[in-house]
Amino acid sequence: MNVIDKTEGQSNKDTSILNKINEIIDGDSSETKSMKNLIAMVSQTDSTALILGETGTGKDVVAQAIHKCSSKKGPFVTINCAAIPSELLESELFGHEKGSFTGADKLRKGRFEQSSGGSLFLDEIGDMPLPLQAKLLRAIENRSIQRVGGSEDIKIDLRLICATHRDLEKKVESGEFRADLFFRINVLPINVPSLAERRNDIPSLQSKLLKNLDLEKSVEPIFTPDAITALSKHNWPGNVRELKNVIERACIIFPGKEITSSNVYENLLRLKVPTIAEEQDAIWEMTGDLGEINEIEINDVNDPEDFLPHPKNYKNWFTFYDEIDLRRHLQDVEIVLIEEALQKTNNKVALAADKLKLRRTTLIEKMKKYSINVAQNLS
Repeated sequence: MNVIDKTEGQSNKDTSILNKINEIIDGDSSETKSMKNLIAMVSQTDSTALILGETGTGKDVVAQAIHKCSSKKGPFVTINCAAIPSELLESELFGHEKGSFTGADKLRKGRFEQSSGGSLFLDEIGDMPLPLQAKLLRAIENRSIQRVGGSEDIKIDLRLICATHRDLEKKVESGEFRADLFFRINVLPINVPSLAERRNDIPSLQSKLLKNLDLEKSVEPIFTPDAITALSKHNWPGNVRELKNVIERACIIFPGKEITSSNVYENLLRLKVPTIAEEQDAIWEMTGDLGEINEIEINDVNDPEDFLPHPKNYKNWFTFYDEIDLRRHLQDVEIVLIEEALQKTNNKVALAADKLKLRRTTLIEKMKKYSINVAQNLS
């Protein structure tokens, strides 16, 4: 095979992998495309993958995509480190010998052995107890384990995939997570964007989630364009998991009926079941004007400029929520903007201050207040 043939072969392989990922993960936003490209790259290695993201973003789906696109043909075994009591987690991971503790009436293989030749997905690894972290590190480095109550080294051949919604770097600083384990698993980190960061994917996600419910056409609700727009404007603190729940809720409340933006706001996001009188009078009518801010046209959903925040957007806050922690929210906004300004200026505080229209000393004080540490260039 000549150089051209090799290049074409690699290109076809890359395309095949991306096609497989597209079947698993929906969405074409720039954030999602970037994540898919990283998944394709990671899946072709045997290195440990670390998936980071908020609760509900679909970290488990990313893990499945890595496994299905890799050369590992064995099983995909998963365990949630936060869902199992610490005293049982070691046995679940490494297995145990017969008689190793009360109730161990027979030998049992753990998740490491069960996933031999495949992938082991450790979800919420940030919640793993410290003593067990040391044993996990040893297993990763030696590529072998010992069952509870045993002394024999058992070789393991698997890909390890870890995930957490925790800030592991902060947990390392506080002593709650081993630094050596963090550096060992942080080989190929994948950041899963929140649903608010990939709003352009919401129309296709809504369609796919509805299709996955496998409903009869007579029962399937119909989302109008303004209803899709309303979904796209929501903040989605629960991410894709929350969107999935809303779609299922729509099927229960509005089977076979048309759903408008008013239904999204009042009945799906706030869970107010419409009365018969409301259905007869207005519930299936288009709501028209929702306030001083014009609705985003469905054809403009792919324009990121439509989602830049504006103070007037907060007029709709109490349409979605009953209350707001204003101090916490403003603090979070400040942290995000300060960190982004520093990144854009290569951590040059003076230039970042100019971008934020702040005095340099004021920015430094805010960085200290929010514990934003950078290799500062104070010039």
